[in-house]
Amino acid sequence: MVTNALELKNVNSYYGDSHVLYDLSLDLEEGTLLALLGRNGAGKTTLMKTISGLLTPKSGEILLFGKNIAKEKPEVIAKAGVRLVPQGRRIFPSLTVEENLLVAEQKRPIKAMWNLKRVYELFPQLEVRIKQRAGTLSGGEQQMLAIGRALMGNPDVLLLDEPSEGLAPLIVAEVARGIELIKNEGLSIILVEQNFQLAMSVADNVVVLNTGEIAYQGPAKDVHENPELATKHLGVF
Repeated sequence: MVTNALELKNVNSYYGDSHVLYDLSLDLEEGTLLALLGRNGAGKTTLMKTISGLLTPKSGEILLFGKNIAKEKPEVIAKAGVRLVPQGRRIFPSLTVEENLLVAEQKRPIKAMWNLKRVYELFPQLEVRIKQRAGTLSGGEQQMLAIGRALMGNPDVLLLDEPSEGLAPLIVAEVARGIELIKNEGLSIILVEQNFQLAMSVADNVVVLNTGEIAYQGPAKDVHENPELATKHLGVF
């Protein structure tokens, strides 16, 4: 029996009077990775903010394992098991690598608990820089730190907003490796990504947004067999 980690039902989100998400409905199956694709301005980051509580939807339901969290505050949603790695990383630059990780630590009953040791195993570069201030890290290391910080909250659902943005190809490959390992442990993930090849290398299912509405959704294997299903909504890749 399929269990949905997240279900969005007819979600409408606004910035002031500007309607951004229109009756949006999608499911994130437990233990899978959903790639959320779309052009700039399609509503991808708005959706991530809506799920994580940074933006309260005007209407609709957001069900986390069946419980509606649509009107909850961000800290309540985080404690319930949803963690966001925001676009632009937003690590604490004046804190060390280890302090950034420890400040986000939350012990929750998940299948494989995350702690400092496991984060360093996932991203060995971080262990080398334990006492280094996060603001002095490279962009790739900061992205690894942002992902590690979210994992320290031991989430059931991980939201990744543009993790490859601004990174060199070798670092993108390292981040992709980390995402694949996390997914294989059974974590449920929504990945917003402009890098189509990266997204398709890890995705189980695909949703394409276009001006706040779903233009396409389906299994990643269908997109592998016929990339035009998704790319016709995205521009040139």
